[in-house]
Amino acid sequence: MTEIVLYNTMARAKQAFIPADPRRVTLYVCGPTVYNYAHIGNARPVVAFDVLFRLLRARYGAEHIVHARNFTDIDDKIIARARETGEPIQELTRRFADIYRADMAALGNLPPDFEPRATDHVSGMLTLIEGLVAKGHAYATPSGVWFSVASMPDYGKLSGRTLADLLHGARVEAMDDKNDPADFSLWKAAKPGEPFWDSPWGPGRPGWHIECSAMIEAILGRTIDLHAGGHDLIFPHHENEIAQSECAHDAPLARFWLHNGFLTMDSEKMSKSQGNVALIHDLLADWPGEVLRFALLSGHYRAPLDFTTGLLEQAKATLDRLYGALERADAAAGAAPGTGDFAPSPEIWAALADDLNSPEALAGLSGLAASLNKARIPAEITEIAGQLRASGEMMGLLGADPAHWFRAKAGDGDSDAIEALVAARTAARAARNWAEADRLRDQLNAAGVEVLDGAGGSSWRRR
Repeated sequence: MTEIVLYNTMARAKQAFIPADPRRVTLYVCGPTVYNYAHIGNARPVVAFDVLFRLLRARYGAEHIVHARNFTDIDDKIIARARETGEPIQELTRRFADIYRADMAALGNLPPDFEPRATDHVSGMLTLIEGLVAKGHAYATPSGVWFSVASMPDYGKLSGRTLADLLHGARVEAMDDKNDPADFSLWKAAKPGEPFWDSPWGPGRPGWHIECSAMIEAILGRTIDLHAGGHDLIFPHHENEIAQSECAHDAPLARFWLHNGFLTMDSEKMSKSQGNVALIHDLLADWPGEVLRFALLSGHYRAPLDFTTGLLEQAKATLDRLYGALERADAAAGAAPGTGDFAPSPEIWAALADDLNSPEALAGLSGLAASLNKARIPAEITEIAGQLRASGEMMGLLGADPAHWFRAKAGDGDSDAIEALVAARTAARAARNWAEADRLRDQLNAAGVEVLDGAGGSSWRRR
């Protein structure tokens, strides 16, 4: 197999990926804050790094990969939403965590091995904070505990920001009594009516950044192989994770840092003020999850991606061609081969191993489909179809039955009615009632249904 090469944000270069221990390869992807529906931009890192998860499983064996993605289930937005709705925080976060899992599954993502919740790891966060205070990297004030950025000489090494940059853009928080504007919160003193945990510094709750540091240590270890997330997390979140973990343990937090690019909607940044926030929950009512996934993979994960209706239509058309090739192959072979006995195309493997080059890999799928359409020898058809399916599986694609793909439609339940019309048309043809058969075909055409007549009878598919 071609070696896996990944762009390491810390090194600012592509590097060959060699795990510290190939028997236990560790991957952590920052997960959602669960208080609302996820938007399509939230899905981009999940889809991109699900491909990485699949690649690692194929390279090292599924039993040797440990993938964790967290849930942030306590923070200011969650508290505000619970107050607004009157829903208890635990119920609110559990409900939206379940919705998030369902949305990610609909996009074809494998579930991670671990889904730690921040509130289950507060004791580990307190241990980390106590160690940082003891080492002089943190200090307590009436408002909580703060990390002293000046105590870490190489702070900013991931983002490339200098201390002067930090001071220029420093945010002044409520109850801000920290020693330096660049310092960030590890523990927040409880405000009236807020949930809290007891600590050596009084009742309070954790800061955002310390949550991931504690969960990584508890689930994966002090130094992990791969840490991934969106480009917007490089600073301050990942920078601050590094500061906390490395100052606490005198060891690197991660050997590789991966970040996906931003996603825009029709060239505009998604925002509530613009009214262009596209929720996965809503998109799935109009588009199959596989179309959304294909669209997200159509651009390289590190590059910006403009998410448009045109992009979705193009993704759907390409998937139709791929599934069309598999449908014809299945008809020729008499059965749909699985992926177990076939390996991905070497070209597609090489594309994904080269920093997850999904556009090149998708082009490879189209190339395989073209070869499949030209194949005439049954053994060749079976071989290419199996390779196409195995290659698609590496990207979380082409796992559906082709007949179902063409008959299914997101948010639609009228397949039984279509089956009845096709059966009525078949009966009219058998009775040589050509006028009625043509009328029924026209009715099906108007509904966007294509009828396929063959020696084995009539079948149908959506256009």
